[in-house]
Formats: sequence, C-alpha cells, structure tokens
Amino acid sequence: MEKGKEKKNNRKSSSFGRSKPEFDQKIINIRRVTRVVAGGRRFSFSVALVAGDKKGSVGLGLGKAGDTALAINKAVRNAKKNMIRLNLTNTMSIPHELSAKFSSSKIRLLPNKGRGLVAGSVIRDIVKLSGMKDITGKIVSNSKNKLNNAKAVIKALSIISSKYAKIIPESAVIANKEVVSPEIEEIK
Repeated sequence: MEKGKEKKNNRKSSSFGRSKPEFDQKIINIRRVTRVVAGGRRFSFSVALVAGDKKGSVGLGLGKAGDTALAINKAVRNAKKNMIRLNLTNTMSIPHELSAKFSSSKIRLLPNKGRGLVAGSVIRDIVKLSGMKDITGKIVSNSKNKLNNAKAVIKALSIISSKYAKIIPESAVIANKEVVSPEIEEIK
C-alpha cells in the first residue's frame, strides 16, 4: 500500500440497510387515555397521525395501544388504509373552494395563485403532506380539537378525491342511436 493513499472505510452507513418509507408522516397528537376497571385505571395511548406521499395522496389514521410505538404503528397502518387520492390541478392546487364541518370544527380551503401555503395548525400539516401548493386554509370555528379539525380537512378534501368518485353511465340519444358516456358522480 502506498503512503499517500488512505485505506477506505468499509463500514456501512447507518441508513444503508434501511429502505426509505413510501409515505411521510406527521403525528398530530398523542393522548394518554384511561379505562376504569374494577382494580383501578388502565392507561393506554391514542395517536392521531397523517401520512402522505407529497404527490396527491393523504390519509388520517388513529391508533391506540399500551405503548406509544405500537400506537404509532397502528396509526400508520390505519392512515395507509384510509388514504385518499386527490384530483389536483396542474399547479398542485385545489380546483375550487372547499369547506367542511366535522363535529364542531369548521374549515375552509381556498385556492390562491402565487401566495404559497397560508394555513396553520393541522391544515398546514395535511396540505404539506399531500403536496399541495398555493392554498389558503382557515379554521372557521373556535374548536381547538386537533383530531376533529383534521377530520374536517380530510372530509373537505374527499370532495375532490378519486376514492369517493364512481363512474355512472349517462345515456344520450344522438342521431337515433343511444350512446352511453361515462360521467363521474360524487358519493356523499
């Protein structure tokens, strides 16, 4: 071996063996919940989590377990199961104004060209993970409940999602022939 050259380090980097997760995730809140039983109280953890791929898919998941790590794993699985695919514009924005109400939480999402992401709290996390840009989000109600606010955002976004849309054939008569053309109708 020559003196001028150093020996290469053959150790693997810490992230080499791990694969990159397909979805980014953000924990909305972790709560310690109790169940009263005959012997006293049983404690468990409830985790609300948002997962998204920053390409138009986002999901909200809830997980409950005795340990926070187990609760987070359950929440991730639940979020993947409840994933919705959004029909966004070419500029990764929403096509029109959206609003929804869940429990006492009311939210509004507005498209705004060139202003970037203007939203706070849970709306910002969900919109960021879905990959949307140029959106203004506002929590209209006085609700501070992050889980209900998140469910209201998902409910509003489900209006423009493809998961809840089904194709219903609509027939029309053209030149004495019946032609069936598929149209998308929202399920509510």
